[in-house]
Amino acid sequence: MTILVALLNGCAPEPRPVRALPEEKWVPGARPYEVNGIRYYPLPDAQGFVEYGKASWYGNEFHGRPTASGTVYDMHGKSAAHKTLPLDTWVKVLNLSNNKSIIVPINDRGPFVKGRVIDLSYGAAKELDMIGWGVTEVRVEALAKEVGRMETGAGHVPVLECREFGKGEFTVQVGAFESPSNALKLADQFRKDFDFVHVTVYEDGTGRVFHRVLVSKSGSLAEAQNMVKRLEVMGFPGAFMIRM
Repeated sequence: MTILVALLNGCAPEPRPVRALPEEKWVPGARPYEVNGIRYYPLPDAQGFVEYGKASWYGNEFHGRPTASGTVYDMHGKSAAHKTLPLDTWVKVLNLSNNKSIIVPINDRGPFVKGRVIDLSYGAAKELDMIGWGVTEVRVEALAKEVGRMETGAGHVPVLECREFGKGEFTVQVGAFESPSNALKLADQFRKDFDFVHVTVYEDGTGRVFHRVLVSKSGSLAEAQNMVKRLEVMGFPGAFMIRM
């Protein structure tokens, strides 16, 4: 299979103890939404995103129905649903129980069950050998965003825009608040143990603003992963890394 890839470079801000930064406004595919009384804020970018948690799968009940991206769900195909990753992001899902992995596009929203981070199509779950278990521990890594399709000898294949995620500057998000005082209060707590703490401001496009607390700066994906584990031990199980 031939895939067209474009490499892009990012820029990192100068570190300061705590500062509020204007962040990009709502972009297509990142509009906030609400399910069962809980409001979700999709990420505007998937750069450097890595997450650990439980994966589940969905099948017959949703087969043939439209997904959040507008495509029709094919339970026998290979795709996935995620609550906050940008739609059309391709991710690598690793089954931690058997080390089997698969690369799939995020084309739907979910799973809306506490403790689960990704919902796989039946076809993808079958390849990971998790059908019988139903739920399994996985590692989810964002690889690239699909920007189109192209015709090749193998048929229509995705055109991907990807970046080198292993190197660069990474930080870890430990919380997001609508109240700036709550965000700054948490940031002040982290200043006791970390030299690099940022509070970024994000407007969701509907007038609502929330404040993300970012902690630490790492020079590689491996360092950032270790930082996520450290923050989880400190009592922040929802911490996840992002590229700066």
